[in-house]
Amino acid sequence: MRHQPGVLIVEDEPAIAELIAVNLRHNGFQPTWAMDSATAQRELDAVLPDVILLDWMLPGESGLSLAKRWRANPRTKSVPIIMLTARGDEGDRVAGLDAGADDYIAKPFSTKELLARVRAVLRRRAPEQVGGVVSIGALSLDASTYRVSFNDQMLKLGPTEFKLLHYLMKHAERVHSRSQLLDKVWGDHVFIEERTVDVHVKRLREALGANAGQMIETVRGAGYRLTAQSALAAPSQVSV
Repeated sequence: MRHQPGVLIVEDEPAIAELIAVNLRHNGFQPTWAMDSATAQRELDAVLPDVILLDWMLPGESGLSLAKRWRANPRTKSVPIIMLTARGDEGDRVAGLDAGADDYIAKPFSTKELLARVRAVLRRRAPEQVGGVVSIGALSLDASTYRVSFNDQMLKLGPTEFKLLHYLMKHAERVHSRSQLLDKVWGDHVFIEERTVDVHVKRLREALGANAGQMIETVRGAGYRLTAQSALAAPSQVSV
């Protein structure tokens, strides 16, 4: 029997939650609804979903706070989170992404768009199973075991950061524009904005640490490049 991906809907408005749940169910997903942070935590403690749809404004603990907490917990760290909110300006989108969300969708939204985003984060969650081990300098990535190490020290990366690093390592020393990265890493997910790439690159650098993080260079006016020669790069070419 085909697996039905589980989706935890954390939304305090019953009408919106029901609309989302019905559409998910009709498209092969298994939705669970939690109307506040306490209920959401109980659901997560019981069963890990494949995706979390998380409303920003909740009674009690906010969705932003929940996202930060779940990202800090090893058990829930890699579960994709899509923020749902009426807050639509860039500052709020960036805050949601910085809190650990993989994507962000502002209300009102179409159910087709929501389904496309859910499918997109599920595609990104699965690591590429081809190519085996890729090594650049002291940085090593094993796609088959979902492990990344630097100087033999294991590193913890989220699903989107893993796929982004995998792509950059397979195409090391090349400069990739934000639009190219969107196409190659995010695929046909047309709703993602280029600013999202910057947020995930920042998160990837933080996950890699001070030394390995320097291997990802910002090439002004062009995009990003992963290089083993970052220590030798001119300061004007590199932005942390």
